[in-house]
Amino acid sequence: MSGPIHPQAQQILAARAAVGAPPTWEQTPAEVRAGFAPVREMIGAGPDVAAVRDVVIPGQAGHIPARVYSPAPDSPGIVVYYHGGGWVIGSVDDWDAVCRALAVASGCELVSVDYRLAPEHRFPAAADDAYDAACWAASSLAEGRPLVVAGDSAGGNLAAVTALRARDLGEPRLALQVLIYPVTDHDLDRKSYHEYDGTEFIVNRRDMVWFWDHYAPDPATRLNPYASPLRATDLSGLPPAFVVTAEHDPLRDEGFAYAERLRAARVPVEHRHYGSQIHGFFTLVNVLDDAGKAVAEAGAAIRAAVGA
Repeated sequence: MSGPIHPQAQQILAARAAVGAPPTWEQTPAEVRAGFAPVREMIGAGPDVAAVRDVVIPGQAGHIPARVYSPAPDSPGIVVYYHGGGWVIGSVDDWDAVCRALAVASGCELVSVDYRLAPEHRFPAAADDAYDAACWAASSLAEGRPLVVAGDSAGGNLAAVTALRARDLGEPRLALQVLIYPVTDHDLDRKSYHEYDGTEFIVNRRDMVWFWDHYAPDPATRLNPYASPLRATDLSGLPPAFVVTAEHDPLRDEGFAYAERLRAARVPVEHRHYGSQIHGFFTLVNVLDDAGKAVAEAGAAIRAAVGA
């Protein structure tokens, strides 16, 4: 393990350990989902925005619920946001505070997507919903304004995958992809996975085994670039990327690897690494100072990309 953990993050881990809950990989999806309520309560409310409305997006497999945050009447762009949770847990309610914060920080209208979850809906369900939501935002909401995709962890995977798919299919056009400690590969033998193979962190190696087993249990499926975008043979022609990684995170190395692959493909990349932080820190607004800082930096990157 390299470098100390930020004292605020250490307090989060200590409180989590004191609860004594079993690790994710020993629970059912329903149990893990139910266990997220205390986290939402700890984070508290996000900032006020001018308007919030729940919408239903038409998708190729049915309706996709979503929540639209409008920070001001004349926002310069649209952000389509995909929450984390290993494709298994999470909801627009669980991610409400950070989505409000990012809408305010970016000045843009933000669409938080309640994509289908595994194991009830396995790959490519979440990826299909993510892409369909971006297409809907471009056609029904943007009205010519620039479009950004963003997400954290599994949601970072969905943002990267949506950017790949948009390039491959020729639409929608994206101004930026914001990838917060994204899942980019199914290889769980990278150095950072073995560094965080215990139970003390918010996400550990065996948790990721559990998430992948629910989302894409077929090993051959995991090779698909729309599941593991790092496996794409060509990353050229993708929109600029704003990438955030955390040091104390099993996903750290694949985040670095994706940023490097993008740069090698001549895609502009801004990479912010938080050397004392843990996986999940970005969403802990109101709790971690670095969450506020990272949201502000992501918001500034979005403002720049949409010309605000």
